[in-house]
Amino acid sequence: MPKRIAVLGSFDTKARELGFLRDRIRQLGLSPVCIDTSLGGEPSDAPDVTSREVAAAAGADIEEIRRSKDTRSVTEQMIRGASTLIRELFQAGRIDGIVSIGGASNTGLATRVMGALPFGVPKLMVSSMAAVPAYAGSYFGTKDIAMIHSVVDVAGLNPLLESVLARAAGAICGMVESGTGALNLSGGHRSRPRVALTEFKFSEACCRHAAALLTEAGVEVVPFHAQGVGERAMEGLIDEGLIDGVLDVVPAGLAEEILGGNRAAGPERLEAAGRRGIPQLVTPCGFDMLSCGPLERGDRGDPLWVSRQLSKRRLFVPDALRVQARTTAEELSQVAGAVAEKLNRSRGPTASRIGRSLTDTRVRSASRPDVPRESREARLEPSGIERVVSGVTPHDLSRGCGLGRG
Repeated sequence: MPKRIAVLGSFDTKARELGFLRDRIRQLGLSPVCIDTSLGGEPSDAPDVTSREVAAAAGADIEEIRRSKDTRSVTEQMIRGASTLIRELFQAGRIDGIVSIGGASNTGLATRVMGALPFGVPKLMVSSMAAVPAYAGSYFGTKDIAMIHSVVDVAGLNPLLESVLARAAGAICGMVESGTGALNLSGGHRSRPRVALTEFKFSEACCRHAAALLTEAGVEVVPFHAQGVGERAMEGLIDEGLIDGVLDVVPAGLAEEILGGNRAAGPERLEAAGRRGIPQLVTPCGFDMLSCGPLERGDRGDPLWVSRQLSKRRLFVPDALRVQARTTAEELSQVAGAVAEKLNRSRGPTASRIGRSLTDTRVRSASRPDVPRESREARLEPSGIERVVSGVTPHDLSRGCGLGRG
């Protein structure tokens, strides 16, 4: 039986474009499953799953949705319904990937629905909004969604759009036929424990050494760039059950979230591992800096720079875009309380280097003596997190992953 691809979109206004994509997928030997998420009238080309069925999956009535003037509310209803159906189709083995096309409205809806599928399931969005910086990142966020910029508007077939859609059909078919997918990544199919490792520029030497030791011990290491989005992605994959342990060398996204920095990792940072009860080892690397670039923000009265008086602090400026300000003792104390609260809620084995002092920055290459003085700040007094963290018992991460001796 050929593999099946969900073709998601507004069949009331994009029937010709979606039909072209559907036919190309069929020509390539795969089976399309068309799902209508339109908010308007009945489409001229009947889909496999109607908008009425999508609305019903969210407990809504399509006629009420069509009459409503509250676009935001009815869009959320269609997202919930389509997400429910797409998960059911995947769990029943009736789809192997998903593709969609559209402008701003359908891109926002379709990518939310794609995000309901597990990591590894092929997801492709063809959008006229793919190159708009203010929106693009929010469409895929922490999900493994591939995007193709349509260049021309998705509004009627023409040779240029047909070329884009034909290549999109080839791309999604190739992804689906590649043989990889969510089932191959699930816990029951792993031969080695999988450990997430957070890292950034200033922890390179430490993380290379740690990764080598873990690999030598038989662990599969998955690194995550600690720039905020990477950490959010890690938390999500932990919740999906794809990670068995965490070496959190750079948990600084939590501090950035609390203090308003550029690399904010969301309010749930440092929670997924504890919630699932998997082993985690946490160090304080990165808590002593706040990402606040570009440098010009300080000249134009940016609220973060003004409220935290960043212009008066020592700054590490590798270039005009990347600017790091030294955090204060008060800020470190605030971060310490949040870290302690999260780690104390952990259900699994948790070890922390934070108990010594938040200012022990030996894991960070920017603290080396050979780094120019103007790019370093004098060490602060211990923040007192050792007085806040209680009931956190150190454990050997490798033993927690089933690799310990004896």
